[in-house]
Amino acid sequence: MSQRIKEKELRGVVPGVWRILRKFSFYIRQQRVLIVVSFLALLFETGLRLLEPWPLKYVFDYILIPAHNNSTSVTNTYGFSPVVLLTLSSVAIVVISALGSIAAYLSTYGMSLAVVQILSEVRANVFNHLQHLSLSFHQKSKSGDLITRVTADIEKMRTVTVKTALPLLTNILSLVGMLGIMFWLNWELALVVMAIFPLLMLLTSSMISRIRKFAKKHRDSEGVLAATTGETIGAIKVVQVLSLQEMLHGVFAKQNQKSLDEAIESLRLSAALERTVQILMAIIIAVVLWRGSHVVLHKELTPGELLVFMTYLRNAFEPMRKLSNQVGQIAKATASGERVVELLDYEPNVKDLPNSKLAHPFFGAVRFENVAFGYDTNQEILKDINFIVQPGQQVALVGFSGSGKSTLLSLILRLYDPGAGRILIDGQDIREYTLNSLRQQISVVLQDSVLFAASVKENIAYGKLGATDKEVENAARLANAHEFIMNLPQGYDTILGDRGGTLSGGQRQRIAIARAAIRQAPIVILDEPTTGLDKKSENIVNAALEKLTQGCTTFVISHNLKAVENADMILYVEEGKIVEQGTHQELMCLGGYYATLYRMQSIVDSEGDIYAVEV
Repeated sequence: MSQRIKEKELRGVVPGVWRILRKFSFYIRQQRVLIVVSFLALLFETGLRLLEPWPLKYVFDYILIPAHNNSTSVTNTYGFSPVVLLTLSSVAIVVISALGSIAAYLSTYGMSLAVVQILSEVRANVFNHLQHLSLSFHQKSKSGDLITRVTADIEKMRTVTVKTALPLLTNILSLVGMLGIMFWLNWELALVVMAIFPLLMLLTSSMISRIRKFAKKHRDSEGVLAATTGETIGAIKVVQVLSLQEMLHGVFAKQNQKSLDEAIESLRLSAALERTVQILMAIIIAVVLWRGSHVVLHKELTPGELLVFMTYLRNAFEPMRKLSNQVGQIAKATASGERVVELLDYEPNVKDLPNSKLAHPFFGAVRFENVAFGYDTNQEILKDINFIVQPGQQVALVGFSGSGKSTLLSLILRLYDPGAGRILIDGQDIREYTLNSLRQQISVVLQDSVLFAASVKENIAYGKLGATDKEVENAARLANAHEFIMNLPQGYDTILGDRGGTLSGGQRQRIAIARAAIRQAPIVILDEPTTGLDKKSENIVNAALEKLTQGCTTFVISHNLKAVENADMILYVEEGKIVEQGTHQELMCLGGYYATLYRMQSIVDSEGDIYAVEV
């Protein structure tokens, strides 16, 4: 069963960031050299930022103020004349700024490069993880939301980390350094500055938590919007045929408004926090200026040192003023990161067991023993399924839609695992095989076979990765597809439209059959492969299917009972149970569900439409 990690409600940004860092620690370690070098450059940059106001101190204390007071001390300062000292101070400002810029470039570029590479690896891992999650997970999830997590959420993390988190780290290191020098200059004024921090933390903590809460809701709403958009565009033909545009527009507008409201509330809280910090900053600067002036008048601090102190204070509180917006952005990125981590924390229902082994070449004997299955533990879809299929036999599953036929065959592929009982191939429980080695020996042709936006050759070769051109052509010939493929603009190199939309239904099915044929699997599953085709296309596809299944153990689901009357075994499925089992003749003699339905279809068929009675 899927084990979704349930965690306690996160309060504040830091725990969420910590959780993300723990989850991404493997990727971070891979970039440790680049991160360490960039961090050293960051420390060097911070040291230079701390030096920036000191040339002004010497200019004020030893040149401007003495000159203004007509003091004789201006003529001799540290053995330098005022002109030399002024020149050295001016040069120092340029050198400090230049070296700081170089260090800032190296730290920013290095950290940004590390972040981009880390998140690129994370995105690739999330995509790979998504492909391995169980079918039950994908059926419960919205594709648009999953796409948003793989694309927009990771991009949000990248943007905020590079443009907000890294500058914030620089500001924090600078702030720590400035506070240290402030205490060295005058501990009393430094304590006044420090007194503001508890008030700031108390004031901002609750607002930050609320910002993060609305940011998480906003990201979820964006996922819902993406899902709605994806579903609508994916079914645009149905939407237009049923004239659902206005209804779906109303649904989208409602979801869009909800997303807008959450975004506005998050922006409002961020703006309120920023203004609050700005007011507190003005108050503390005024208090320090008032008290600092008294300290200078009592000769406990020089005017130049007070200038340095005030410069540090201004520089320290400028990041504090921006903190609300930065935290708001980080909160949104944290929400995005948690959505990605939440996805990575999902464990697939179906996966290789610790001692699983590669499957041997199958003969094709399949056995169901007391198999039961349900998507939820409280409701079983399949109940007490038992039957045995010998190698090379054809088994037909018939019954009304929703009776569990497709689900039953999905168990053979291990798209799901049974809740009870077991399925054996050649006498071995299929859960003891690795998933890849099991599925590589089973070919599948579905009612709506999906083709990819790639060349015809690639679509066929997906059935057997690494297949040669000759193998592709042989498979196409077997599927009666070679002739129409050669008539395409670029033949086998023709690029198909999304989901094969540039081909007819019959052509799509024949390429899907070729994809199944190239695998040369001993077991074949056909799930309504001819439904929706015209009579001519159906005959061509059936001829290809007959060649595909020759000598194979074949399972076929069909609504057309006449098409499967020659099957070696027919299973009539109703409400998740096999209620009748046998050959066509045996079931007709039994006179039960199958016989009744067959006779009804035969009557309708004589009137020219065998599908009027659909099962």
